[in-house]
Order: sequence, then structure tokens, then C-alpha cells
Amino acid sequence: MDVRSTARSDLADFAREVRERSRPPVWRMVAAVEAALCAFAVLLDLLVPTFVMLGLLAVSLLARREGLGSIGFHRARRPMRLVGLVCAVTAGWAVAEVLVLIPALEHLTGQRQVTTDFSRLQGDAGLLLLLLLISWTIAAIGEEAAYRGYLFTRLSDLLGCGALGVLASVVISSTLFGLAHTEQGLVGVLLSAIDGAFFTVLRLHFRTLWASVVAHGVSNTLGLVAFFLVGPLPSPW
Repeated sequence: MDVRSTARSDLADFAREVRERSRPPVWRMVAAVEAALCAFAVLLDLLVPTFVMLGLLAVSLLARREGLGSIGFHRARRPMRLVGLVCAVTAGWAVAEVLVLIPALEHLTGQRQVTTDFSRLQGDAGLLLLLLLISWTIAAIGEEAAYRGYLFTRLSDLLGCGALGVLASVVISSTLFGLAHTEQGLVGVLLSAIDGAFFTVLRLHFRTLWASVVAHGVSNTLGLVAFFLVGPLPSPW
């Protein structure tokens, strides 16, 4: 299948998923309120935005009497194959970021990605293990549940499951995800937003949020291990 056919198939499957959980029109208004609250949490940097969104998610699922499957946590038919494919794709994506995307963003913005939060990581095995634990729990599972699961689903409930609606949902949720990483500077915000879109594509293509969880965890792991081994990577161009 070519890219266009694959994308059309992914959108059709997602549209079917949205229709299966269709509700009366009032819930569309509720979805708008929920999406707005998520946006406020990020834009105002309210407490820890991810935790705020996870709290909203819990209330939302209870009110709707739905489970985590409604936001994309579906069991993969062939989990080991999914993990292998996602790891391979994410590794390739990470290489492309280091060689092309990050240098391009730094040249376009005239700024460098801020990595001072990891300044003590190089050579510190204990800190590496701690950050890996946080990365696979709060970041990979927590942020994916919040952004690619809860927020993306509610935006889709609001904007519809057509191509334009899904595209808008991807752009909005990914932009907010980027803005949640302002501590990494402008380059970090842009890079995180692009990563968010990448994770969403995987979530849609593999028809499960677990794909983006694995991708997020692998991406962070590669970055942390590289920083542990050699420190900040020099720009290749």
C-alpha cells in the first residue's frame, strides 16, 4: 500500500472507533470544555499539567462510564511485532532528528536546545536509572495517556473524524505537548511538538495507544543513554 492508501485506511479505522463511542450532542460540548481545560492547564503551567490532565481524564471516564480503551489503550494483536516495528521506526526517527531536524531547527531559530536539566547526567549511572524510570512511567505512559489518548480523543469528539478534523486534532494536541516543554527553549518546544505528531501517527497507524507509549519511551531512552555516554551531542552541521 502507498502512503496515501495507508493514511486513508488509518483514518477509516479511527473514524469507526469514534462512531462506536458516539454520544448525544451535549457530550460534544462537554468535550470542548475538557479540551479547553487541558489547554489552560498547559498554557498556565498549572501545577504539573500532565497530572492535571490525568485527573481530568479520570473524571471524564467515570462520567462517561468508559474504560481506557475509549482513549486508545487497545490490546495489540501481535504485541511483540508491534514493539519491534515501533522500536525500529523510532530509532530511525531519532537518527533523523539528530542529523537533520535538530540542526535545522537550531539554524532557523538561531537558538540551541536547552539541556541544562540533564547537565549532571553524563557518567552518573544512578541518575540515569532514575530518569529512565520516570521516562517510562510519567513521560511515556502518563504523557501519552494525557496528550495522544485523552486530549486527542476529546478533540476528535469535538472536531470530527474526517481528514481535516483529525489533522486539526493532531496539530492542537501536538502544539500543546510542545508548549509543555518550555524548559527546553524554543527548539525544545518545536521538537517536542513534532515528536507529538510523530507519536500520534504511530497511535493511529497501529490502532493502539501502546504504540506511541513504546515510541515515547524508546525515544527518551535513546536520548538519555546518549547524554549519559557522551553528554550533549554536537551539531553535525
